[in-house]
Amino acid sequence: MAKKYIDKNWKKELTDEEYQILRKKGTELAFTGKHLNNKKDGTYVCAGCGNPLFSSETKFDSGSGWPSFWDVISKGKIDINSDYNLGMKRIEVVCSKCGGHLGHVFDDGPNPTGKRFCINSLSLGFKEKSS
Repeated sequence: MAKKYIDKNWKKELTDEEYQILRKKGTELAFTGKHLNNKKDGTYVCAGCGNPLFSSETKFDSGSGWPSFWDVISKGKIDINSDYNLGMKRIEVVCSKCGGHLGHVFDDGPNPTGKRFCINSLSLGFKEKSS
């Protein structure tokens, strides 16, 4: 279960853009995210709390305009919720540690999971693997 954080603290800790995504469930424009074309080896973490979420080993180019992953780094790192905000059912992905909105997951990804975690770059930090 995600920890509850006080909204005014988030406004101090996040940029306006990060706040809009993580706390207000916004979406960045397609093909604009800083992590979309990142090819480095490492770990993608929650921009809000640093929770490790995705490995670069599961990242793939989905053509959607957002960083996409076929699996989370380990079970329990994310929570999923039903999202009907656009008049259709989608599955929202949130950080299990802080409850920050990350993006959505779809059933049109590659093997072995068949999942496409479509994640906002602004909801992610990146820790490059040291050589």
